[in-house]
Amino acid sequence: MSALVAAVVAGGPLVAGWSVHLWWLRRRLESARRDPLTGLWTREGFARRAAVLLRDPRAVVVLADVDHFKHVNDTHGHAAGDALLRATAGRLAHYTGPTGVAGRLGGDEFAAVVIDRHGMAGDMLAVLGSVLARPAEGLDPAVHTTVSLGWARVADFPGEGLPELLRRADEAMYAAKRARAGVRRAGIGRLFATVAGRRSGRRGAVA
Repeated sequence: MSALVAAVVAGGPLVAGWSVHLWWLRRRLESARRDPLTGLWTREGFARRAAVLLRDPRAVVVLADVDHFKHVNDTHGHAAGDALLRATAGRLAHYTGPTGVAGRLGGDEFAAVVIDRHGMAGDMLAVLGSVLARPAEGLDPAVHTTVSLGWARVADFPGEGLPELLRRADEAMYAAKRARAGVRRAGIGRLFATVAGRRSGRRGAVA
């Protein structure tokens, strides 16, 4: 027994060292999956967490795109554009809360997955659209824009995964952008955004 105790005692520092190393690796991996500008999850980190939430049929996939973002950059400078992105990210993260997930997919495009426990996603997203359009703190009030939102409910598209739901939310978002509607739900009526329409919407977003 004494030999066993001695072995455990001797191995203690080694086990502790490996625990610290694994903790460090996890921290490094998590940091790599965070967008350095906004602090949101990157596409990979977002996808990993979203996949878990999508097992719930009440889950809602949201895609958000800052309108006329290139114009903000060109007119007010990249620092102002970065501040606008950080403000948008912070507000979106606040909306999703600890039970949802928000990520920056790239550029001025963001995504989120939330669980719509009360069936009020449409109303909540309309409020979110208004919040996202508020001027960012510390910036000239002239530096502001609207944000177009598209969303898709998992229960409306059984069997579809995150890529398909993001595509549907993307189509709805560009339909909202073209119609200046602010928010559009996928799967209600016909899909308004054709491939050509989506491209024209994207051109409008950066005009």
